[in-house]
Amino acid sequence: MSIAMERRTPAATVARVLFDEAHSEAWTIRADLAEAMQPAHPQDSSYAQAASALAERDFTVRPNAAERLEPETLEGIDLLVIAHPSDPAWERTTGSGSPRLTAEEIEAIESFVSGGGGLIVLGETEQEKYDNNLNELLARFGLHIDNDTVQDYAHSLSAPSWILAELEDGGRGSGGDVLAQVHSVCLYRAGTVSAQNGARILARTHASSSAPGAGLIATAEHGAGRVVVLADSDLFGDDCLGELDHRALWLNLCYWCARRPARSERAELTGPQGEVALARDPRWLALRDATNSLAALQAPDGSVPEAVADAERHVEEIAARIQELSGRFEHQAAYLDAVLEDLREWSRGGLKKPDFGRSLDVFRPDLMRVDRIEHLVFFPMYKQNASRDTCSEALIIRVPWPDWIAELERTRYDNAKFVPVQLLDGTAGYDSECAVLFPEMVSVQGRPPNHFGAIFCDRESARLRRIGGAAADLLALNLPPDAARMLSSPEISEQAYILWDLVHDRTHSHGELPFDPFMIRQRAPYWMYSLEELRCDLTAFCEAAALERGDDRPRVTFARYVQYAILLDRLLRFPITGPRVRNYDGLGGQLLFAFLHRHGYLQWADNRLTIDWERVTEGVMALREAIEDLYRAGIDRTKLQHWVAAHDLVAESVPPATGSKWAASSRDLPELADPRPYVDLVLEDEFPLSIFYTSLKAKLAP
Repeated sequence: MSIAMERRTPAATVARVLFDEAHSEAWTIRADLAEAMQPAHPQDSSYAQAASALAERDFTVRPNAAERLEPETLEGIDLLVIAHPSDPAWERTTGSGSPRLTAEEIEAIESFVSGGGGLIVLGETEQEKYDNNLNELLARFGLHIDNDTVQDYAHSLSAPSWILAELEDGGRGSGGDVLAQVHSVCLYRAGTVSAQNGARILARTHASSSAPGAGLIATAEHGAGRVVVLADSDLFGDDCLGELDHRALWLNLCYWCARRPARSERAELTGPQGEVALARDPRWLALRDATNSLAALQAPDGSVPEAVADAERHVEEIAARIQELSGRFEHQAAYLDAVLEDLREWSRGGLKKPDFGRSLDVFRPDLMRVDRIEHLVFFPMYKQNASRDTCSEALIIRVPWPDWIAELERTRYDNAKFVPVQLLDGTAGYDSECAVLFPEMVSVQGRPPNHFGAIFCDRESARLRRIGGAAADLLALNLPPDAARMLSSPEISEQAYILWDLVHDRTHSHGELPFDPFMIRQRAPYWMYSLEELRCDLTAFCEAAALERGDDRPRVTFARYVQYAILLDRLLRFPITGPRVRNYDGLGGQLLFAFLHRHGYLQWADNRLTIDWERVTEGVMALREAIEDLYRAGIDRTKLQHWVAAHDLVAESVPPATGSKWAASSRDLPELADPRPYVDLVLEDEFPLSIFYTSLKAKLAP
């Protein structure tokens, strides 16, 4: 059995940063060079900590020590940083080249930005004396560093030239808020910045300064790229990066400015030996078409009551194509043999309700969590979040299993059944919202074996990007630039989903729980399902917050994205997705929003949604603790008392519907040993959508 893949899935890289040091810059990211430049105080020439801050967030950073900034130098780069080029008469510099960019370099940089690249330029006080020509470059983007030194005796630190900036609006919506979590910034002996042609001032001098209301930090968009210019370079140096909110500003600017990710089309990737991509293999296309034709003839239970001869012909075609494709799936030999036997048995039995228990028992993707391995899947099944009718489906799926996820599962979040998958191609039944492949979906006689749980991380993350981005724009959300980055990147958002689902899935069987916390085979009020799903999500959020405090780079990076994904998906997508009939996922999102709003962790004012990103983790933890308290006390209550207490917990934040028989004000539910009849009293929409969500749903409707 060969399951080796020719590629591996690395932890997704945010962006590649080139720090120019070839134009006599006063700053370097190389600690040894900084020490040579300033032996007495290397921090005054060092951006090493700024580079490390990016590396900790999964940027890759390298210096450009000697090359001209030509198209070849900028190839494959997402962000170029030029930090204060200077004639050596005025500054200790990197000593490489002239501080002046050539005309060809200026053309190359403008072309780089127009094509989507990012540019950060850091100027200085008395800009003209340093003999650089940064303003020739910046003029291409409507920006200019003015020759000035600002003084402010009312808004400064330590000295009048250490001026405190007056911050403007950092932007709203899916593009990102450049000033998210930035409240205070000091520029040390700064000039000023002018902006025109649509360029925007992010920070200004105070009215009390020697240059009232002048720009200090500005941004511009040019073609597909973005530019940032600052009138001071000291604020991100090693001895100032930790002051005030400089580190947060530096990271925000780099996330916002770097090239936007481009979507990769996985279905076009070749197979392990370079064969034609499976999604375009004629044998697969024939199998897919025959399966669709068979599905069209099947009754809701999966049987074929009419056109039996046509159905048998499709079954023969399906079997032939599976046999032809088996060579590309040697690792599935036992499963594909069992599928063929189940097909023959179904055909011999007259195409009654299908039983594919034999093949389901040997379909074990959980035992082959090898990165980028591909599986052929054929089952009669129903789709969650779609039709409940059973029909035949065929899929090609791929398992993303990066090393860092494999290590986390092995050492911290053991979950032997969890399998993240990507849908490379599938039959018509998966033209739906279904994002899972579970054993209980497959048509079998009796109880299905429960070996695996496959979740389509690509489908889930695509919906987050689509709906979350649209909602962020509509609500003018103060979205941090790294969260905006996630919403624009399939790779980043998918890997965040893998970590989220890994922790969520195992949480169903961990903690102080009722005997069957998920209640998949119980009859219970739907808010019990809501609380269980929300409990698992809030646990994943809190685990991600703990991982973020660690020092392993992929874990720290993706731990932040997991928190963003859970909040944005739960708050902006779940409540408005699906019909309002016992929508337990939707109710979980409503509860999270209402709880955070009621306790001041988010605000809706002036038609803008503002999340307090610095405190929201505290709010999530408080709601999680309330749910954990409910569960902890549940073992000492009757089932009815537990359901009632859960209803009360939800109702504290989400008002029940008018006419609810479960609401505390109208509840008349005598104790019963078996309270399941009371489930019939639950309204289909026991906790209706608020005005906020009904408006949001209407505005986001396709």
